[in-house]
Amino acid sequence: MMVDSMINSFGGEVSMRKRMLIDEYLPVYDVRERHRITVHAPAEQVYGAVRAMDISEARLTRLLFRLRGLPCPPRFTLDDFLKMRFTLLGERPNEELLHGLVGKFWTPAGKLLRLEPEDYTDFNERGYAKAAWNFSLAQQANGVVSLATETRVHCTDGASRMKFRLYWTLIGAFSGLVRREMLQIIKRNAERGSRRERIPKP
Repeated sequence: MMVDSMINSFGGEVSMRKRMLIDEYLPVYDVRERHRITVHAPAEQVYGAVRAMDISEARLTRLLFRLRGLPCPPRFTLDDFLKMRFTLLGERPNEELLHGLVGKFWTPAGKLLRLEPEDYTDFNERGYAKAAWNFSLAQQANGVVSLATETRVHCTDGASRMKFRLYWTLIGAFSGLVRREMLQIIKRNAERGSRRERIPKP
């Protein structure tokens, strides 16, 4: 089971490719990380697996929660992130799901702010960072789906940028492992569901 095309870069802006929700909400960023996996299942099945993904299945994510002093309940889906001050910025069913978060991620508690989607784009208070995190699907010619997850972070001033880059240097690799594990969980669940649907009923 392979996860490929990992990108972990500092600085950038969107290219001329098809514009996604993440491009609309955070077109300029200081850090970008992207991972992709091929899933042998229909887009509807893959998107359903994204929406239903149980984060508690990911061992590295549970460890990250413990390190942050956060509870990890027996079942934890993407919707539960909204209770942790994440914001659902936008959704295009079977194409893209985008969450946003604003805070001081380099501090022990994160100092997260709760924002409405309409406030996220214009937020520019000094000393903070804005993160956008998506899952996107691209249907391939051979009937499989290319599933990607991308994280972008934009810091609102030079001081926060320096602090975040130091923080990202320490946790960036671990963050990548967590996202790769999530993609593998989604792939496994989507392909399992697709196989069940193909089994003829008696």
